[in-house]
Amino acid sequence: MAVMPSRTRRDRALLGLFVDAARNGVHTADLLNRLLLQWPDDAGLLAQIVAAEHEGDRIAHDILHRLAERGSPLDAADVHALACALDDIVDHAEEAADRLSLYRVEAPTDPALEIAAVLVDTTHEVALAMDALEQGANPSEHLIEIHRLENAADRLVRSAVASLFADGIDPMAVIRWKDIFEALEDTVDSCETVANVLEGVALKQGRSLRR
Repeated sequence: MAVMPSRTRRDRALLGLFVDAARNGVHTADLLNRLLLQWPDDAGLLAQIVAAEHEGDRIAHDILHRLAERGSPLDAADVHALACALDDIVDHAEEAADRLSLYRVEAPTDPALEIAAVLVDTTHEVALAMDALEQGANPSEHLIEIHRLENAADRLVRSAVASLFADGIDPMAVIRWKDIFEALEDTVDSCETVANVLEGVALKQGRSLRR
């Protein structure tokens, strides 16, 4: 059996770290969704989300360390942007969970549950896109779906924020839930940033990932 060039092995290892980061994003989104579904019962989920955020930091550090030590066939700026975007998914999800606790929210709202469900779907598409990239396949269908889901999340957030002001609820509750909605939106936006970076990589390689 022919031995692959060492540079190819290093690239496959790097892509494997990206896959790990994406799967950690799925895990964190699932935890956040479960937390919202059963809030205010924490059941240890907040601590698990914090642990997942730390794991995301570790993976991002490993990606950037490998890049600095061994380089990559991918553009260094793209590797950095992709690592940061994948880490941001987990960071913003942890931030949303933290705000639930910080603001002592009594119960979840229907819009929050809807946005969290879209987030779960979006992170799954990110993971599938990274799996495809690792395998040398075309992730275009997953990138298109990420953009569609991000647009759906945007509509849900706009509607949720508008309803806060229209329903005449306590001003402090408006501020708290607006903050939580925006943290959820930032999490989904980070998924779209991953898709944007992957599309940029495709353009540099002279082909479209959207075919």
